[in-house]
Amino acid sequence: MESTQSSRLPLLILSGLLIALLAYLNLPEPNVKQSQSARVVSVKTTPVIMAEFSDEFEALGTTKANEEVVITAQYTDIIKSIHFNDGDRVKKGDILVELFKAEEQAKIKELQANLDQSSAQLQRYKDLLEQSAASISQRDEQKAKVQSFRAQLLSAQATLNNLTIRAPFDGQLGFREVSVGALINDGSTITTLDDISVIKLDFAIPERFITTVNIGQTVASSNVAYPGKNFIGKVTSIAPRVDAVTRTIQIRAEIDNSNNKLRPGMLMSIILERNVAQVLQIPESAVIPYEDKHFVFVIENDTAKRVDISVGRRKPGIVEVTSGINEGINVVIEGALKLRDGSQVKTTSTNMETK
Repeated sequence: MESTQSSRLPLLILSGLLIALLAYLNLPEPNVKQSQSARVVSVKTTPVIMAEFSDEFEALGTTKANEEVVITAQYTDIIKSIHFNDGDRVKKGDILVELFKAEEQAKIKELQANLDQSSAQLQRYKDLLEQSAASISQRDEQKAKVQSFRAQLLSAQATLNNLTIRAPFDGQLGFREVSVGALINDGSTITTLDDISVIKLDFAIPERFITTVNIGQTVASSNVAYPGKNFIGKVTSIAPRVDAVTRTIQIRAEIDNSNNKLRPGMLMSIILERNVAQVLQIPESAVIPYEDKHFVFVIENDTAKRVDISVGRRKPGIVEVTSGINEGINVVIEGALKLRDGSQVKTTSTNMETK
């Protein structure tokens, strides 16, 4: 009994396969059409473009004012008047603080009187010398006195001028650190002055990148205070020395700050463009790696064609193409993993955005 059932088993399997084959061959026509239409793959394409491409180096930097100074007193004296408020904008030469000047003014009057008297006496000696009534030594001695009084007068006038403290350049003042009537000493801080119409941005790069940085290169920087906004500047100077400890070199860029958004001391995230050139480029999503090669799918007459390419530099989302395809050819950027060479496709075109 068991032997009879075993001999019938292959026959039953064969019968089942024949029934399945007949069922497939006799599928209704609508199902066949649906199966054929399912082979058309929907993809999105974009053209290969020729556009500017650059390597980018990221760094951190600190902002500095174009000009900055701490306003201090040069003499010990009492403040007579203050002519500014916190944060005022001033022009070069504007008066900031005046100290008491009565003593210096009196000294200048005294020296001026002495100078006038000595000058008159010198003239008398000259007249007498012409009449042989005075000696040359007397004239020369009086001439020395005149020169001495004149020098003392110039010194006193300089001291008087320094008792009026003025802005050395255009800029914005900081907080006022003194009050009227206060006694200030030589070197005491009165306020700060910063010219922030242009901001200097200092940062460092590794020494291996020295040959790729030049004066005039574009620098894009950002700060957390202004999300999504870039501040564009230019490299203005490169330090002549490499730091022997960090193996970095200092770079300085300048950013126009006419809108006064940046302040000295801010931490900036920097992107430095290097090796800028016009190259063929495609989105990174279009490139499919295979072993040590790369390929893309291009669309010709609604048919996908696999094309091998060579790639160069990369940056986020973008790949440089060095050979394999030409400008203007449409490459698949979405749906490529579903394709085979010769697949029928339905395309949706889009333009690649370059950064």
